[in-house]
Amino acid sequence: MATLNTSGFWPTVSRIILRNRILILVLLVAATATLGTQWKHMRFTYTEANLLPDDHEVNVTYNKFLDIFGEEGNLIVLAVKDPALFTVRNFNAWNKLSKRFNAFPEVEAVISVGDLKKLVADRKNETFVLEDLIKTKLESADQVSKIKKELFENLPFYESLLYNKESGTLRTAVYIDKSIVNTSVRKNFVFNELIPLIESFEEETGLDVRVSGMPYVRTLNAQNIVDEIGLFVLGALLVTSFIFFFFFRSFRATFISMVVVIVGVMWAFGILGLLKYEITVLTALIPPLIIVIGIPNCIFFINKYQQEVKKHGNQAKSLQRVISKIGNATLMTNLTTASGFATFILTKSQLLKEFGIVASINIVAIFILSLLIIPIIYSFMSLPKTKHLKHLNKRWIGRFVGWMEHVVRNHRIEIYVVSLVLLIMSIIGIYQIKISGSLIEDMPKRADFFDDIRFFEEEFDGIMPLEVMIDTKRKNGVMKLSTLKRMDELENLIDETPELSKTISVTNLVKYSKQAYYNGKPKYYQLPSSQENSFILSYAKKSSDSANLLNSFVDSTGQVARITTFMQDIGTEKMEDIEESLWSKINKVFPEERYEVSLTGKALLFLKGTKYLINNLVISLSLAIILIALFMAYMFRSFRMIIISLIPNLLPLLITAGMMGFLGVPIKPSTILVFSIAFGISVDDTIHFLAKYRQELQANRWKVTKSVYAALKETGVSMFYTSIVLFFGFSVFMISSFGGTVALGGLVSATLLFAMLSNLLLLPCLLLSLEKSIANKKILKKPAIQILPKEDKEVKVDQDLT
Repeated sequence: MATLNTSGFWPTVSRIILRNRILILVLLVAATATLGTQWKHMRFTYTEANLLPDDHEVNVTYNKFLDIFGEEGNLIVLAVKDPALFTVRNFNAWNKLSKRFNAFPEVEAVISVGDLKKLVADRKNETFVLEDLIKTKLESADQVSKIKKELFENLPFYESLLYNKESGTLRTAVYIDKSIVNTSVRKNFVFNELIPLIESFEEETGLDVRVSGMPYVRTLNAQNIVDEIGLFVLGALLVTSFIFFFFFRSFRATFISMVVVIVGVMWAFGILGLLKYEITVLTALIPPLIIVIGIPNCIFFINKYQQEVKKHGNQAKSLQRVISKIGNATLMTNLTTASGFATFILTKSQLLKEFGIVASINIVAIFILSLLIIPIIYSFMSLPKTKHLKHLNKRWIGRFVGWMEHVVRNHRIEIYVVSLVLLIMSIIGIYQIKISGSLIEDMPKRADFFDDIRFFEEEFDGIMPLEVMIDTKRKNGVMKLSTLKRMDELENLIDETPELSKTISVTNLVKYSKQAYYNGKPKYYQLPSSQENSFILSYAKKSSDSANLLNSFVDSTGQVARITTFMQDIGTEKMEDIEESLWSKINKVFPEERYEVSLTGKALLFLKGTKYLINNLVISLSLAIILIALFMAYMFRSFRMIIISLIPNLLPLLITAGMMGFLGVPIKPSTILVFSIAFGISVDDTIHFLAKYRQELQANRWKVTKSVYAALKETGVSMFYTSIVLFFGFSVFMISSFGGTVALGGLVSATLLFAMLSNLLLLPCLLLSLEKSIANKKILKKPAIQILPKEDKEVKVDQDLT
């Protein structure tokens, strides 16, 4: 294998940068301005995250359902649980509110007690007609009571759709235009029309209106994502700048690092716009992520610059050495971090691909910005003063490094024992991890709309649509009594399942038709017998009103029917149990040769997407480990060094996974990202340490003990600084109102803290224990890549930077 000699490359890069400072600054400003023009193309997502590839069987089924019945998630529901609603004044105000909704072009239909229609048999014309439930203006409490009694006792067709008989909760269903459900028009309607009208009603009546439904929840949830981007960016800037200043005690150094990361954030937004990717709950994390990852670059560059200034006081020499000595090592660490994110590109999930592409591009971009901006800005400034260099001699840092050396020197066995115990405990914890496929689990629990979700779960058994699609394989096969009875048998199972709401389907309409035929008596709300079916259907065929109602439940050919139910927010295991129970019934009731039955809907889509994502991310993490192992092999040309470098980075991942099991944090789309992100970042410390260790081996004539401690002293401070910045930087995500983002921030922070301790304590111990097998000139003499230039290698210095 040929050795890649970078010893001449980086000094050349340093001269190019410092000799063309003005030109480079102009180019950076031009690039930033150009990317700034792309901000206008940034779009916020108006759809749920689809975690499955387009050609996945579950997606194909869902799209087939949408082709037949249209968008299923277009229902917004309003409800009031208060006896005061049934006063004349409040009841009329409630009905007026529904009529105002119906006037909006964005609204397809409104089902409310105010404009409710009763199905009535017209004996003269032998057909069914729809009559208004409320025929005259309500002026007395008696009239309101009669309407309430009629609805709650005589119209079971509307039970669970409009009312809860037990609690007295009254509901209004607002179906918005399916064509605007996944567009910005939905957002404008919710914020500019729906919410103001509801607030006005609440102010007028003093009643508390609960609002939910997927379009409403998605709109408010998306707005929370938008609001939190600014919060994350500001929080990350404040936290990292404070920590940076605490370490360096220099406003100038802090200012320069802030310039680097702010430009990095501007580029991140520009790249999102340039690629025309939507801002999702994942891509929204990239700007603050760039800040958190960019600050360690600044620490390495600025710390090295100040060390050089303290050593010889020559600014030109210091800046050139910063680029030539730190540039390559920082490039390697940024590439490994970018590789960790880039593995997401290999998944078949479009959501993850976009996240991986933008994150990896921006990580490389923030390295380039650090490499160019920091030396150039410092070149225009005077040399740092003595007070700016005091942090290099801080006693507490010296004590920290001394403590690490003491522990490695005297307590190696204890470190191995603690590591082994943590490993065993982690494995136990891993077996307790659960998988979560909930659509709403990560939504902000402090938000009012989350309380409303729970309210509708208690009152109407959920808001997440679950659909059963039944293809009878023949025209008008749905309305055959045998099919209706089979559907009714399946619906009885669904109705008896506590986690599912009462079903809505063509069988409800047929039962209602029989009730209407028998003068509206509730006891006849049931499927007709074979004798009754023929003449009841003859009434229905003549009824245009019945046909309009039928269109919601059956396709235009009468071949395909749907059964709609709504699911509560339940765990993945429970959802799988329900799915298994439904399929067991479906396979028993619907013969495969006569019927083709599919389960679909957003609730099931998200469950399947979560499981698919977990499988893909396990592959992604494995690829990241293999990729970085190959990277280590190329750098150090030693299988033993690969193993040694992976152990201190895999152990923190296992510890974090164990913590998730013990703390009850489930595996879900947000938390599974932790491992790839943390691994890609934590391996940077290993690269820095091993590169310095190898350099010390050469300088100390292959004396392992001396080299290990020298590397520990040299890299320990920078590793500590960067790990603390990363720890608190990722902790910023814990201020989020989204449970998944909070878990992501906390888990990555914990993993990186464990990784720092592992690289500063366990890694040196492994090197010392395996002294004879790795301190071999044949193994380490000529690395494929010279990460750090030799200490005695001088570079040609431009003395004049003015």
